[in-house]
Amino acid sequence: QLYLVESGGGLVQPGGSLRLSCAASEFPVEDYAIGWFRQAPGKRREGITCISRSGANTYYADSVQGRFTISKDNAKNSVSLQMTSLRPEDTGVYHCAVVNCKPRPVPLNLGNWGEGTLVTVSS
Repeated sequence: QLYLVESGGGLVQPGGSLRLSCAASEFPVEDYAIGWFRQAPGKRREGITCISRSGANTYYADSVQGRFTISKDNAKNSVSLQMTSLRPEDTGVYHCAVVNCKPRPVPLNLGNWGEGTLVTVSS
């Protein structure tokens, strides 16, 4: 099973930073492309970034371009999302998933999103 567990969310003021982690339990992340998605209250889930299997290629949605950075740590078997210059509109539940990343993230999780991690940007 391609289990992934998100962590690192919390409350942060506008302009602040957070680092999210996506940990794989039973498969090597180096063998799969991984993406991050978020869902704000009342809005559709949005694919915001993904990284290719090798880590050589990345995609960022316009809404996060220049502020967020996705990366792989194969030794720790995890994927990170560094978020900077956070805005209130970044608030939402963040999920990671195995994806097709060519270049936009398309989830391959069969609808199993797990709990995700909540990011709240507010003053």
